Amino acid sequence: MSSLSETASLLADRTRAAFCQALLDGRAWTAGELARSAGVSAPTASEQLSRLVEGGLLAEERQGRHRYVRLAGPEAAALIEAVASFAPGAAPRPRTLRLSGQAGAEAKARTCYDHLAGELGVALADAMLARGLVCEDAGLTVTPAGRAWLADALGYRPPAGGRRPLVRSCLDWTERRSHLAGLLGAALCATSLERQWVRRIGSGRAVKVTPVGARTFRELLGAEVG
Repeated sequence: MSSLSETASLLADRTRAAFCQALLDGRAWTAGELARSAGVSAPTASEQLSRLVEGGLLAEERQGRHRYVRLAGPEAAALIEAVASFAPGAAPRPRTLRLSGQAGAEAKARTCYDHLAGELGVALADAMLARGLVCEDAGLTVTPAGRAWLADALGYRPPAGGRRPLVRSCLDWTERRSHLAGLLGAALCATSLERQWVRRIGSGRAVKVTPVGARTFRELLGAEVG
């Protein structure tokens, strides 16, 4: 297992950090796609991806000539999002109008690995706390009402004996407040995409609340989003 210093060094390189942040969309990317997104050569991307895989932050699979990589799991995603939230100062100003629009859209609503983040994620977390579906009295937990809500509203029942927590707090790097991760956060995100409560914007992490989603979130949680 990598030591703390070894794991920290993996994210100390700008290219490797850019790869990890791109992969927070929860999908698998090819080495070529990541190279283009970070503006580096294919050999540089291959070398840096190998270091991230060896360090345990990324997992890879090969299909024919293509090498796909994804985050190793929710723990890796949580680590990267947490490190991003502690970055000092403001994020660098986007260099183009397109990048500026993308950054604004991601701040409003985006995926964080397999759950919802940005203004939307924080608003939904606040609404679930206000409705008593999750509780912070003795650490973040899902209440009996919350378990019933998961089954009734989302048609989801947590698997027995799983290692992943039902809910955990994830510090949002744009809002500097917490949104909800864990099985609950993943179920809400997956259902929102499947039922078109939110839809992806382009190929990045940004999502947009649909009119149906705005109405549904209001009815299910009393959350005014959109």
